Amino acid sequence: MDTGTTAFMLCCIIGLTLMIPGLALFYGGMVSVKSSTNMMMMTFGAVALVGVLWVLFGFSMVFGTSYGGFVGSITEFAGMKDLMEPMTTVAGLPISLFSIFQALFAAITVALISGAVADRMKFGAWMIFAAVWAVLVYFPVAHWVFAFDGVVTENSVGGWIANKLHAIDFAGGTAVHINAGAAALAVAIVLGKSAMFGQLRKPHNVPLTLLGAGMLWAGWYAFNGGSALAAGNSAAIVMVTTFVATCAAVLAWLAVEKYKTGHVTGVGAASGAITGLVAITPACGAVTPIGAIFVGGIAGAICVYAVGFKEKLGYDDSLDVVGVHLVGGVVGTLLVGFFASESMPNATNGLFYGGGIDQLWRQAVAAGAVMLYSFAVAFAIAYVLKKTMGIRISAEEEEKGIDTTFHRDSAYELEFA
Repeated sequence: MDTGTTAFMLCCIIGLTLMIPGLALFYGGMVSVKSSTNMMMMTFGAVALVGVLWVLFGFSMVFGTSYGGFVGSITEFAGMKDLMEPMTTVAGLPISLFSIFQALFAAITVALISGAVADRMKFGAWMIFAAVWAVLVYFPVAHWVFAFDGVVTENSVGGWIANKLHAIDFAGGTAVHINAGAAALAVAIVLGKSAMFGQLRKPHNVPLTLLGAGMLWAGWYAFNGGSALAAGNSAAIVMVTTFVATCAAVLAWLAVEKYKTGHVTGVGAASGAITGLVAITPACGAVTPIGAIFVGGIAGAICVYAVGFKEKLGYDDSLDVVGVHLVGGVVGTLLVGFFASESMPNATNGLFYGGGIDQLWRQAVAAGAVMLYSFAVAFAIAYVLKKTMGIRISAEEEEKGIDTTFHRDSAYELEFA
C-alpha cells in the first residue's frame, strides 16, 4: 500500500466533496430568489441518495465482473462486502478509498442534471428520477468507461468502452458530462417549459454563482488529478492541462459574449470556466498544455452559441446543462482525436500528431453511444413519472415560488420598513 498516494487521494476526496456545495452555489445563484433553496436541495438530495445506492450495489454494478461489457455483477460486491480488508487495494490504494472517490463521481453526475429542471420540478419526483437514472444509466455507463479489466480483482472483466473500444476518457467526459447532459435534455423535454421561458431570466445572485464556479474549479483538480490514482507525474500534468484549458475557455466565452452582446458578464465568466473544465475532463491526460489551450478555447467559443439552442429548438434547459455539459463534453471528447499526443500520460497520437483518424472514430463512437443511451432511458423514466405521480409543480406554485410552497425554507428573509 502506497501511503503517499493514499494521502493524496484522501485530499482529492475532500476536494471532490467541496464540489457539492460548489455546484449548489453555482446553480443556486443562477435561479430565481424564489427557488434558490430548492435548487441547492436538489444537489444535496441527489448526493445523499446516490451515496447510499453506491454502497448497497452501485459499486458492484460499476466495478463488479462484467456481463458482456455492459454492466457489472450487482451482487459481487453488494454492501461493499469483502472490500474493507486492510490489504484489499487498487493501484496501491485501499479499495475503500477508491470506492468513495468513485462514489462522488456518481453523486455529482446525477446532481448536474438538476440544472435543467430548475423552478418547476417536484422535489419528490426529482429524487425518484435521480435514483432510477443512477441505477439504469449512470452505473452501467460508468462500467463501460471506468471499469478496466483487472482493476478490482485480478481476473475481473470490465466495460466495453474501456477495454474493447479503447476510447480515451481520463476523468469522465462521457460517463459524467455527456451522460448528464443527455439526460438533462430528455427530462427538460418531458417536463415542459417554465412560465418564464423565452423571457430574460436574470440570476438572483451572480456573486454566489461565481463563488460556486470557483469552488468547482478548485475541486476539479481533485476530479481530474485524482483520476491518475497516484501522486505522480501524471497527476501533475493533468492539473496543468485542467488549469490552462479553463483559463482559455473563460477568455473565449467572454470574447464571443462581447462580440454577440457588447458586454461581458459574471455568469459568462462562470459558465466559461465550467465549460473549459467539462471539455478538458476527457482530454486532460491526452493533450499537451498547448493542446489544452485549444480544447478549452474551442469549447468556450462553441458553447456560448450552444446555450442558445434551447430558444431555437424549444426546450427549457433552465441553467444550460445541455449547452455546457452535453456540448462541452462532446467537444472535449472529440478533440482528443485531434490533439492527443503520445508524450502525455495516455500515450496516444491524435490526427494532428500523426495518429490519423483511428482515435477520433473511437471517441465519436463512445460519445454517441453514451448520449443516445442516456437520452433514451432518461426520457422513458421521466415520461413514466409524468404519467403516474406527476413531475411538474402547478402554475400557481411556480408563480409563488417552489421554496415556500414545498420547503417552507426561503433562501432569504427580507423585511421592508
